[in-house]
Amino acid sequence: MEVAIFLIIFTVLAYFLSRYLYHVALLMPAAPDKVFGGIERLIYKLIGTELMPMSGKTYVKHFLLFNACMGVVSFILLTVQQWLFLNPNGNLNQSMTLAFNTAASFLTNTNLQHYAGESGLTYLTQMIVVTYLMFTSSASGYAVCIAMLRRLTGVTDVIGNFYQDVVRFIVRVLIPLSFIVSIFLISQGTPQTFKGNLTIETLSGSIQRMAYGPIASLESIKHIGTNGGGFLGANSSTPFENPTIWTNYIEMLSMMMIPGALVFLFGRMLMKNGRHIHRHAYVIFGTMAAFFLMFFAIAVVSEIKGNPVLHQLGIAGANMEGKEVRFGPVFSALFTTVTTAFTTGTVNNMHDSLTPLGGLTPLVLMMLNAIFGGEGVGLMNMLIYVMLTVFLCSLMVGKTPDYLGMKIEAREMKLIALTFLIHPLLILIFSALAFIVPGASDAITNPSFHGVSQVLYEMTSASANNGSGFEGLSDDTPFWNIATGVVMLLARYVPIVLQIMIASSLVNKKTYQKETETIQLSTPFFGVTLFIFIVLLSGLTFLPVLLLGPIGEFLSLR
Repeated sequence: MEVAIFLIIFTVLAYFLSRYLYHVALLMPAAPDKVFGGIERLIYKLIGTELMPMSGKTYVKHFLLFNACMGVVSFILLTVQQWLFLNPNGNLNQSMTLAFNTAASFLTNTNLQHYAGESGLTYLTQMIVVTYLMFTSSASGYAVCIAMLRRLTGVTDVIGNFYQDVVRFIVRVLIPLSFIVSIFLISQGTPQTFKGNLTIETLSGSIQRMAYGPIASLESIKHIGTNGGGFLGANSSTPFENPTIWTNYIEMLSMMMIPGALVFLFGRMLMKNGRHIHRHAYVIFGTMAAFFLMFFAIAVVSEIKGNPVLHQLGIAGANMEGKEVRFGPVFSALFTTVTTAFTTGTVNNMHDSLTPLGGLTPLVLMMLNAIFGGEGVGLMNMLIYVMLTVFLCSLMVGKTPDYLGMKIEAREMKLIALTFLIHPLLILIFSALAFIVPGASDAITNPSFHGVSQVLYEMTSASANNGSGFEGLSDDTPFWNIATGVVMLLARYVPIVLQIMIASSLVNKKTYQKETETIQLSTPFFGVTLFIFIVLLSGLTFLPVLLLGPIGEFLSLR
């Protein structure tokens, strides 16, 4: 009942948040202008930008330039952090390969961590590298998504201005929500301080050092921006990052609200151009929700049934290995499903300790990379599946494929196919390299099927811009730092560029007056068809390697 109420609250909040995002995305006059308008004008003046509409090519160019500048600055700061201020614990500089990995990770909204947060970063870099990039990477993903939706729906005649989209989203959405969530987390016990680590004497008389710092401010944006990562190495399984059951609820809702709202926003934008197809967005939302519920059910049943190896020894009960007792198997499985469906990467339990089918759930959700997904890019990835489904269904009935009044022809299909293939190619090629490159396999700490799952999970997490991991992997080595860094960069920027190209290529073919469609997009039948095609396309791509990992492990324990 708690889970059902929680999911209903998410859906309602996402729907109403989409109304606010509609005004933010379409630059519509609204009451918040009195509060935020002056701040935005000051920022535009400071960065020296003119709010002129951009072409698709210019929009992408500024998106890439903006991210490149932030990546270079972040890399430099990480390699000199020990000599800067706000380092009360005396933490050292990161190595060149680790700094490259960290900068790429937070720049791409992945937040994969090959270091322990409490010892790998200073307070300064926790804030001006990690927390700052959590705002900008999230806003960048939102901006390109809105640009793509403007093209596809025809809600405006221009793609927009990249800097205006980023600034409005940060000022009007991310900062207010982060402030509210930060205050709530502090009220529940999450620290927010610049003091050094606590040194305490335990009841047994020994001395223990407890890491803390400006945690609440990072925790809020890491979830709201679907970033992930953690101030502390054990992430949201620690009481300092996730103190109570209420913070557990809020952190999950924070991850879910904006990606869910963007799907409803798509429907509102479809409604504005006069065509009665806004229910198409509801079909997409329903398809995503069906996948979410299916994989949550697999995870929770598997974790409640427990570890079959222990059962053979006569030890019954749920699988509590790697879990907080205060959350238990149900809310651990829910958090696991949320953090990988919404590609956030934060964890409240150790995924390496999940049962084989429990571990299959986050792995497959990241492989799909379109079940709500991260800020903006999740919906963009789902639209690629939608276009593939429309194309295949049209061929089956012998009609010319079109999507929202735009013909899908040879050029678009080449771009769509390439966008779809990049994700599995990066996962499979780099996973294979991990077993081939000399010394790379030394990081694998488990034999047999589970060792394959460790490698596969790490590369899938990097390619899906998720950031969670099977933490048994010893990944702070040159190979793993460079390999996952390259995967994160390619998986983030190549699909976004291709998706904007697809939207720009389609837009000249749009006929807003067309009342009939080749494929009816707003019916439950299309949702079922989309679900089936996603299963078939992803299954044919990933099933063989899954048989070597979690499925093989599950069968070996039977």
